[in-house]
Formats: sequence, structure tokens, C-alpha cells
Amino acid sequence: MRLVTFTRGDGVERAGALFDKDQSVIDLQVAYQQVQGRESGELSSVLKLVEGGEAALELARSLLSKAPTAAVFERASVKLRAPIQPPPQMRDCSCFELHLRQAFAAARRSRALRTEDPEATLKAMNTRADDRVIETFNRQPIYYKCNRFAVIGIDDEFQWPSFSRALDFELEFGCYIGRRGKDISRENAREHIVGYTIFNDMSARDAQALEMPGMLGPAKSKDFDTANIMGPCLVTADELGDPYDLNMVARVNGEEWGRGNTRDMRWQFEDVIAHVSRSETLHPGEFLGSGTVGNGCGLEQLRYLKPGDVVELEVDGIGILRTQAGSALR
Repeated sequence: MRLVTFTRGDGVERAGALFDKDQSVIDLQVAYQQVQGRESGELSSVLKLVEGGEAALELARSLLSKAPTAAVFERASVKLRAPIQPPPQMRDCSCFELHLRQAFAAARRSRALRTEDPEATLKAMNTRADDRVIETFNRQPIYYKCNRFAVIGIDDEFQWPSFSRALDFELEFGCYIGRRGKDISRENAREHIVGYTIFNDMSARDAQALEMPGMLGPAKSKDFDTANIMGPCLVTADELGDPYDLNMVARVNGEEWGRGNTRDMRWQFEDVIAHVSRSETLHPGEFLGSGTVGNGCGLEQLRYLKPGDVVELEVDGIGILRTQAGSALR
């Protein structure tokens, strides 16, 4: 299934599913009312549906197969939010080594370009700090916790942060936890994934350059309203198939800026789940991001967004996450 959270004219969030090549959406609660004559608590939101486990998902599948007319709406007539908005918890991991290496190299070049002799400066730069990050990355999964309240969906308005002039997108995808668990083995971790979505981890690169020397990871460079864009839907694991052979493409104003493939993940979600769940309980609806795929952001090319730019992030089997960068605040 392709689960969505959507609103209609009244602004009330509803749980639904896309079908008919994503041109139609079914309101699962309305469908249940049509079939059973009453409401279901498990269909009140996508989070409740996920918390309901396989029985709730099977109920949703059965309603989708019936698709009573009164419960079906045109995709263009509704507003899609993030699949779960907000999720109970968010962690964004670093799973693609190529992105790390290229981002570090680009950051060094950016600093060198501000000197009188950029090439000489670049050659003289010490890379030990970057090398230590790569060593840590290859030793264990690394991640930070995102601002879950900054999550928006494909039809929500993105707000340019007032403190940034170097705004960037990041092409990622991620998984949602479907089952509560603690000390989950890698072998059993796949059973805890309910589905996947696309994630655009918007980043203020100028703010990031100032705060990363503090050695506590990203903060204001990631923490601003509307920074975490997710969608267009939660594709259940049974529908997506192999999550580690998906093409990922980033476009800005129709121009391709980069592409990669999920097969290049150094750490897969099973590794991340096993690591994160050590002596820590994971709950249904929690989100784990993949980190940026190699070639999946502007920083790697020293290119940044402009107000009004349209960013399209596409992942095989999930769809296209389209966002327009808002006007820069003065």
C-alpha cells in the first residue's frame, strides 16, 4: 500500500492510501464507515494504523480493494502532508560513504576559495578531522536526532530560514518502525520495518559551517521550521520489495543535479536498527533516515538553492517528493 496523511477543505488530518497510479486517494475511515457503519480507532491516523500492526494493515488493504465511491477522492483535490506528521521520533543516519567524502572535499575547497591562492591552500589543508569521521563511520552507524516538529509534507509550504543564504537540499530515503522492540538482532530487524518514504533533509550550509567545529553535530543548520520534508507516501515494505536496489535522483528546476542508488549504503537499515535498539526501545512510527546519497546535495558541487527553486527528489517505487523553496526572509 501507499499510505498517506491528507486533508480536505476542513483541514482535518485523515489516513488514506494512494491508488490508480497515485491519481486517487481513499479515505480509509470513510471507507470503513461505508462498509461497517461505524468508525475504527485504528484508521484515525496513519500512526494509529501502524501501531495496530499487521491486522490493521490488512484491514486497510481490504478497504482499498473495495474502494467505495463515497470514500474516493481525486489526488488533486486533497492536500498531502507527511505520512506521519509528526513522527514519534526521528533519527537521521549517515549510511553513504561517498557523500561524506565528497562533502568534506567540497567544504575544504569552499574554504580554500576564500584565500589568495586556493590551490596552494587546498594542498596544505589538514584532513585528519575528516579522516577521523570516516573511520568512525566505518566502525559503526552514526546518526543525530532531528526536530520532529519541523516535519512537513509534499503540499505544505516550505519557509526559507531567515539566518541562511546557503540553503541546500539532501536526497535521502528512510524507513518507519512498525513493531516495538529492544535489543533487536540484525537478522530480525527487517521484521520491524513497516515501510519507506523519501526524505529531504534541508540544510543551511552557512550555519552548518559555523557550528560543526563545536563537535556536537548539526543544530541550527537543520533545526528550523519546515526543514524536514517527507513523502509523498509511506510505501509498505511488502509493496516496495528490495529497498537496496533503488535509483535515487535529484532535480532542481528540472535539471538533474545528482543521482545514486541505495545499493551503495555502507550501513543498511537492519544495521542501524540493531545498533540503535541496543538497550533502547524502538516504537511504531519512529523514522530512520538513510543520510544523503552520494551526489545527492548541492554542497558536493558547491551549488546552492535560490528562492523559488523547485526541488524534485525521486526514488524508485516511492515516487517524487517535490518542494518549492520559499522566499528568502530579509
